[in-house]
Amino acid sequence: MTTQAKQYNRIKIVLSILHFLLGLAFLGVILFAGWSASLADWAAEWTANRYLQLLIFALILGAVGTILSLPLSYYSGYTLEHKFNLSHQSFGRWLVEELKGLAVSLVLAIPVLLGFYFFLVTFPNYWWLPLGILLAFLSIILARLAPILILPLFYKFIPIDHNDVKENLLDLCKRGGVPVLGIFSFNLSKNTRKANAGFTGWGRSRRIILGDTLLKNFSPDEITPVFAHELGHFKQGHLWKGMAAGTLSILFGLWLTSLLYRLTLPGLGFENQADIGALPLLALWLALFGLVTLPLNNGLSRRWERAADRYAVKLTEQKDSFLSSLEKLADLNLADRDPHPVVEFLFYGHPSIKKRMEMVKGV
Repeated sequence: MTTQAKQYNRIKIVLSILHFLLGLAFLGVILFAGWSASLADWAAEWTANRYLQLLIFALILGAVGTILSLPLSYYSGYTLEHKFNLSHQSFGRWLVEELKGLAVSLVLAIPVLLGFYFFLVTFPNYWWLPLGILLAFLSIILARLAPILILPLFYKFIPIDHNDVKENLLDLCKRGGVPVLGIFSFNLSKNTRKANAGFTGWGRSRRIILGDTLLKNFSPDEITPVFAHELGHFKQGHLWKGMAAGTLSILFGLWLTSLLYRLTLPGLGFENQADIGALPLLALWLALFGLVTLPLNNGLSRRWERAADRYAVKLTEQKDSFLSSLEKLADLNLADRDPHPVVEFLFYGHPSIKKRMEMVKGV
């Protein structure tokens, strides 16, 4: 199992790197070959409205990029999962899920794209500030609405009918001082054998969600610390801290890339930063910024995951159950229990299973 897990995770990382490099190469080629400017000119022939030009331009580039990345997406999301017996999803169901995800992305991305371009045209020197504020506002709204509007598009949620599990989790919430509006299971098994749980939403949308794979394969005592970990994220404010850190990172990234964007525009023959054909250059700089900050974001995430683990151990006082649940999660999710330190530093948002178990034993 250990060898298989290492192989699976190694392939996943390689595929992620290839996917990223393919995106960079695509942006670089269309910019340096002049195709981006030609496409913008072609869109201008269809309409004089700059916002409609932008939509035509973005939709065509997005469609081409999606088609180019489709083989990697198919292998990573479908073939690989079946190869390692992590999925029993049919190709038709996989395709439907991908199309639903694409549709949701478009609904969310189009208003942001239009808002971004409005800020770029209206506030050319500091467009990054209102855009960053808009993105922060949207992240708060999505955190509130996702459990009731977006997640049900992909999974069916039903009130949990496992009385022993329900009683344990409600007691845990009571002891932790966190009221919830409901405990739901969702049909994660329709796509995968992996197990997961979560504490989603805020305000009136706050709820506990448990994958049916978790309910099927874990005992009530093993589910309790898994959920206590999620409860720890909520009690320690990791959702809001994450939003705050993300907002600061986005603002800094937008500011920095706006400077690099203006500096490098002339070298590609563009005179105005609002030229639609130049926008892939900005996307290129944003992608590189995301690459540089990825280890920092993962490091912060691992810190919060360790804090949530410690909270779970102290709240439940069930070390053995927690250790057993980590073992099962590693097996079901085919996790690499002890990745190379460099790999963990660069790519892991959670501490390795080995480190998590050592921490649990030491609390």
